[in-house]
Amino acid sequence: MKSFFRHAIQALMIVLPLSGGAANIRDLKYEITDTAIVFPESTQTDVHLMQRNWYLQNYTALERESASDAGDMSDETLIKRLQSIPSTIEMPFNPVVKNHIDLYVNRRRSLVEAMLGMSLYYMPIFEEALEREGLPHELKYLPVIESALNPDAVSRAGATGLWQFMLPTAKGLGMEINTLVDERRDPLVSSQMAARYLRQLYEIYHDWGLAIAAYNCGPGNINKALARAGATADNPKDYWDIYYYLPAETRGYVPGFIGATYAMTNYADHGISPSLASRPILTDTVHVNNRLYFSSIASVLDISVDELKVLNPQYRRQIIPGDVKPYVLRLPSQMVYNFLMLEDSIIAESGRLAPRSVVEVGGPAGTSDETIKWHKVKRGETLASIARKYGVTQREIRSWNGLKSSKIARGKLLKIIVCEAPKPKEDVSQQGQVDVIYEDPAQQQSEATAVVSESAAAAAAVVEGEEPTVPDVLAAEAEPEFESASDGPEAPAAPESHIHKVAKGDTLYSLSKRYGVSVDAIRQANGLKDSSLRIGQRLKIPSK
Repeated sequence: MKSFFRHAIQALMIVLPLSGGAANIRDLKYEITDTAIVFPESTQTDVHLMQRNWYLQNYTALERESASDAGDMSDETLIKRLQSIPSTIEMPFNPVVKNHIDLYVNRRRSLVEAMLGMSLYYMPIFEEALEREGLPHELKYLPVIESALNPDAVSRAGATGLWQFMLPTAKGLGMEINTLVDERRDPLVSSQMAARYLRQLYEIYHDWGLAIAAYNCGPGNINKALARAGATADNPKDYWDIYYYLPAETRGYVPGFIGATYAMTNYADHGISPSLASRPILTDTVHVNNRLYFSSIASVLDISVDELKVLNPQYRRQIIPGDVKPYVLRLPSQMVYNFLMLEDSIIAESGRLAPRSVVEVGGPAGTSDETIKWHKVKRGETLASIARKYGVTQREIRSWNGLKSSKIARGKLLKIIVCEAPKPKEDVSQQGQVDVIYEDPAQQQSEATAVVSESAAAAAAVVEGEEPTVPDVLAAEAEPEFESASDGPEAPAAPESHIHKVAKGDTLYSLSKRYGVSVDAIRQANGLKDSSLRIGQRLKIPSK
């Protein structure tokens, strides 16, 4: 303890006049010096990597080339410009503050240039959050020293996002953080929480210097520093009074905030080129109730994945877990209508990437559940409706048939590859009930006749030394769109549907794969409002 006070006294002697009588310790805010300044971690941001940001490349442009030097850096000029900033936050000038100003407007000019471009998008969000809490707008420059306006920034200590929240603090404020979602990266949510937290800190200390310092190192460290400095109700202390009692990083935090505020306000006076909006970015939101993947959204809407990442940085793996609860997706305004119109296609594309909710054990080794079907396009059918019918995607159908677009002609035969699980054998339960597929008698007769005919044809082909070919099968399966009475006796009517008794483990998804019909078709045939089933329930399975 004695050693601590000895070093504190020596530090104070550095800044106190050696002659001329006693000095007021409150003059430290104007004369304080520090030979071991720790600059914010964000000042080491890779500017070249930052300049490749999708937003900077597509929505901003520099007004002019930046000057080669910082221009007038005299103390008198810097003091005058600091005093001209309209704010209720005290921004005194001293050698430590000047060092931070010089860092931004001289040594890291290119970083300020890039941050000015990012500020076109983020500053309105910050200002709205601060205004809602009734806080000074100058606090919008805190993310400059926290993250250099990078929503994906992660510090060495694990602080994340624009406002650099630590995990316990973020969760204490009610922010959602899990494998797929991190609201610390969400500009809107994190800004709202940061403004709320700053208001709480100010209500504790009633001093913006202390509140800003507490945002950096926590109220516990500030309280310890105040106690060591002898602060009492009758003898309050401010940030500069406890400067030497603070952690090294926090000593540079408030001066860094002042330097960042100065640089982002007076950049033009130092020859730093401002960034202009080359075109406006107007956004809107939609609610997502399904698990969607950025790659699927980008593919269907013809939008860049990088753009989706800039607008929705809270989704850590570019996956929106809307199947768990509704989430918000931010899109360019002109894309919202397209999303609503093509949402089914996006869901289908994402379904190919989603983890399986139910896994059925496969058959013996060497067997395949893939079956090739041939579909004749009928009047009114589209590629989307056919894809839904077979539980596949439009892209797969185009790939299987070499289609360059989604347009299909009536009467065209389309190759469809579906995966069907083998039908289970009849099984008698312990209660004596039989879990079988209940067939319509007319359908059984029709199918039996068809099987006999096909078996006879196949046998005849084998006798002749030939194998039945795909065109032969197509000729047998394809029905003419119009038949005349002279074509012969009318064929038996196609089966409308059959009945399935729900067994343990059955789901709408497994039934759709078993019978080759879509989940929506089964729902509509049975008037189901959701996907819940009960054992013993009889379901009407529509024909393919």
